[in-house]
Amino acid sequence: MWFKNLQVYRMTDWNISPAMLEERLSSHALQKCLSMEMQSRGWVLPRDGSGKFVHELGQHMFITFGIEKKLLPAAVINQLTKERATEIAQQQGFEPGRKQIKEIKENVLIELLPRAFALRHKTNAWIDPVSGWFVIDTSSPAKADEFLEVFFKTVDDVTLKPLKTNLSPATAMTGWLSGNEVSTSFTIDRQCELRGMDDEKSTVSYVRHDLGAVEIRGHVQAGKEVTKLAMTWRDKVSFMLHENMQLKRITPLDILKEPAETAEEQFDSDFVIMTGELKQLLADIIDVLGGEESVH
Repeated sequence: MWFKNLQVYRMTDWNISPAMLEERLSSHALQKCLSMEMQSRGWVLPRDGSGKFVHELGQHMFITFGIEKKLLPAAVINQLTKERATEIAQQQGFEPGRKQIKEIKENVLIELLPRAFALRHKTNAWIDPVSGWFVIDTSSPAKADEFLEVFFKTVDDVTLKPLKTNLSPATAMTGWLSGNEVSTSFTIDRQCELRGMDDEKSTVSYVRHDLGAVEIRGHVQAGKEVTKLAMTWRDKVSFMLHENMQLKRITPLDILKEPAETAEEQFDSDFVIMTGELKQLLADIIDVLGGEESVH
């Protein structure tokens, strides 16, 4: 249940009730790929057996985006194309040209698509209209963009903007490793990445290393900037802060889990705990980065 990665957005004009969102998502539900389709995109149930596309709990909502893709390896397509090209060469007495090879490959694709296996991938999002958060659980900006592309086609009257703070994460992280004090809400762990500001963008990574060592400060003094930094928040959650404001490798630590009798109750319990902790984490992140940038 816990989100592993946070792509964080601010909602500036959310006026959609859970019932309205349910109606819109259900009308764009994920369908199985047709025989000649490579992929299908749409919304799926956040929890199996729930019957609803919007899992609502208090002020929070949980939605899930799904993609079904045909598994058709390029090596298989190329191999069969080569075999077909060889057969045609024997029939016509000369090797197929570039245009003919392209046609052969297209015909091979048409032949294989109906028999290809389909795999599904899900991406979750947490919506908090009261606090104005829209958070996608993915480490990939491309997957977040794809999620939002379909979301805006489904819900076209919402504005989302990436979270921005007055102090950039790179500037703050570089300052911390050069000796600036960190808020008492956070501790710095033993992993980081530094990148040069010159044209070569030379990169140095440290894992399980004392980040207070002289050599680390030497990199900073030489002009390198910290792009990734492992941190722990209030001894509760560890994560990796990235220069682009992504939080990755989210790991809950000593957070008490409430036992539940049913899978539905456990889902709700986990959701309440996760959203409660992540709301506070985001608030402290914004505070340590100088506050949220004003939106004009």
